Order: sequence, then C-alpha cells, then structure tokens
Amino acid sequence: MATLKERIDADLKDAMRSKNELTLSVLRMLKSAVKYKEVEPGASALDDAGILTVIAGLIKQRRDSVEQFKSGGRPELAEKEEAEITVLQNYLPKQLTSDELIAEVRASITETGAKGPKDMGAVMKHVNAKIHGKAEGRAISEAVKAELAKLS
Repeated sequence: MATLKERIDADLKDAMRSKNELTLSVLRMLKSAVKYKEVEPGASALDDAGILTVIAGLIKQRRDSVEQFKSGGRPELAEKEEAEITVLQNYLPKQLTSDELIAEVRASITETGAKGPKDMGAVMKHVNAKIHGKAEGRAISEAVKAELAKLS
C-alpha cells in the first residue's frame, strides 16, 4: 500500500494532467506545509501520522477562515475555503460517527481511570493516540468534556 505522501504526489500529477486548479493548488499547499514541517529544526521526514497532523491543522485553519469570511460578508471566499476543506478531507481516514467517538471516549475514560473534569488532559491524550486523524480535535474535546462532566 502506498504511503500518504506517495498518494498525494500521484494525485498532484493527476490534477496537473486534468487541469483541476482547485485540487492542484490545495495539494501544492499541502506539500509545502509538509515540507515546512520537515525542515523545522530537529524535525525529520514525516510519516503518515505526521502528515495527518498537518492536514488536520490545515483543515482547522480553513474552518476558522470560513467563519471569518462569513461574518465579514465574503461568502465567495468562504465557499473557496470549504472546497479546499473537502479536498483535504479526502486524505484523512474515515471519520468516526458521534456514537463511535463517544464509545472511544468512554473506553478511554475507563482505561485511564478518570474521575472527573480535572482528568481531561489524560483522557484527551489517550483518545488522540487511539483515534488519530479519525475525528477533529474540537469534536473530541467536546465529547471528552461532556462525558467527564457526567462523572462529577
């Protein structure tokens, strides 16, 4: 099976051949972000998990931009950012449903022995390690908060 980096490179070539400007620009931006992470002091070549982290960060940036553009009365720019999010999401693993996420959070609470909201950090670390890239950080955080609140 090809690595995520190889898949991105192949898709970039396909986008060039088909003249798909949106995909081409998003994949170039993604490759640039990955390269930037790799040349940071003390960093090395990113594996698939590292690339997923970069993708998640780019999606988060775009979601923030969408909110800014919508509140600023620029729906055309918000649409462009949403289209970029769609392209980036193609490289994430299948996302968990809310029920699956809650089940993972509950399992992590049990495994870490969390007793209440003060244990959020430990639970978040445990959940993130188990489901890396399969759910957005905000959704994980909200689920953990809600489940820990039920314990106290």
